[in-house]
Amino acid sequence: MSGSLDVRAFLWSQDDLSVRQSSSVPMPRNGEPSRISEEQVHRARMSVARNAMSAEDCLELLDMLGLVDGDDGIPPVRR
Repeated sequence: MSGSLDVRAFLWSQDDLSVRQSSSVPMPRNGEPSRISEEQVHRARMSVARNAMSAEDCLELLDMLGLVDGDDGIPPVRR
């Protein structure tokens, strides 16, 4: 029985360690803010569309997230 307790203690210590290590926000390596790619915008739009309750809901969510193309044809999230 003590073997399983040792395994549990080890797993808890590893879990605590991973939480501490991942608590910091990663920074861009070159100092410039990262740009959102067209592929990321497309995947975000598809995810919103899959989970929206209706077409109106989908459009409202896309607009709130900055995923609707602006007057210049570029969504705000990519500016």
